[in-house]
Amino acid sequence: MSFGSVTFGGEGAFAKTGDVGETGAARMVDLCVERGVNMFDTANAYSGGLAERILGAALKGRSPELMVTTKARFPTGDGPNEQGLSRHHLIAACEASLKRLGRDHIDLYYLHEWDGLTPPEEMLEALTDLRRAGKIGYVGVSNFSAWQVMKLLSTAERDRLVSPVSQQIYYTLEARDAEYELLPMAVDQGLGVQVWSPLAGGLLSGRYRRNQPSPADGRQIAGWGEPEVRDVEKLYDTIEVLVQIGEAHGVSAAQVALAWLLHKPFISSVVIGARKESQLIDNLDAADLALSDDEMARLDLVSAPTLIYPYWHQQRTAFDRLGPADMVLHGPARKHRETLVDKE
Repeated sequence: MSFGSVTFGGEGAFAKTGDVGETGAARMVDLCVERGVNMFDTANAYSGGLAERILGAALKGRSPELMVTTKARFPTGDGPNEQGLSRHHLIAACEASLKRLGRDHIDLYYLHEWDGLTPPEEMLEALTDLRRAGKIGYVGVSNFSAWQVMKLLSTAERDRLVSPVSQQIYYTLEARDAEYELLPMAVDQGLGVQVWSPLAGGLLSGRYRRNQPSPADGRQIAGWGEPEVRDVEKLYDTIEVLVQIGEAHGVSAAQVALAWLLHKPFISSVVIGARKESQLIDNLDAADLALSDDEMARLDLVSAPTLIYPYWHQQRTAFDRLGPADMVLHGPARKHRETLVDKE
């Protein structure tokens, strides 16, 4: 597990995610370190940079073995050069993040979102220079499509520039869209995978139930707007299975949702975050929860993504020639299909 600091600060729109201050942040970092967490995630966009400052203060004086990931892409000012992935903005954003964090380098530096107006060569050359200067260790991408990641990978290989080693994506039992392209691409290309918002903004915590009042303090009620839920009834069906499995183990639905991700072999790290200390402790406990093959199959089945084209065609006509990357999507889909046939 990694720890995410999106709840730190509470400035602007990010007030909807939480408003943890320096004292609370230091306590949460204490809890994480005690449990073996050694990677802390943030972004310059979170609360206008305040989250970076708070995280930096919480990490000050601690072991240099603790790693930090941060991100750049979104606006840091009103000017046209104060956003995107241009050389100017990336270098300026990195310098500013280092200052706020109080560190001399960033272990893993993420491009926070695709920028279709900046040539990939320009992005990667800037990142290569930052790495040569010792200001970043490794590079990752977040919220890119698979073709966009492949464009960076091919450009990096062609021009011998720094290449992304990881992607940070949204992937949960609420929406398994990443199984179409992003996860197979990661398996095929050997990229690490960090999952952001693994509880779907709290929707998979067990606090949101069909025909029951929603919690008054949830970020969904505050109008955060992420994730976009396309099938509410399917979400509630998934939550019911999470609650049932959680009750069988004597744990929360949130722990089951996190454990499902941790059991997936292609997931490198799950980024957990919290508004409250009790939430963080509960999330950390998910590391010790072992789910059976049957429980994993139940969760896979209830949350199964629809096979869009060309995947339904491949499932019918190419299943005997699919490789390991293909099976990220097609393996569970085949089991889902067999289960439906058995029911009929």
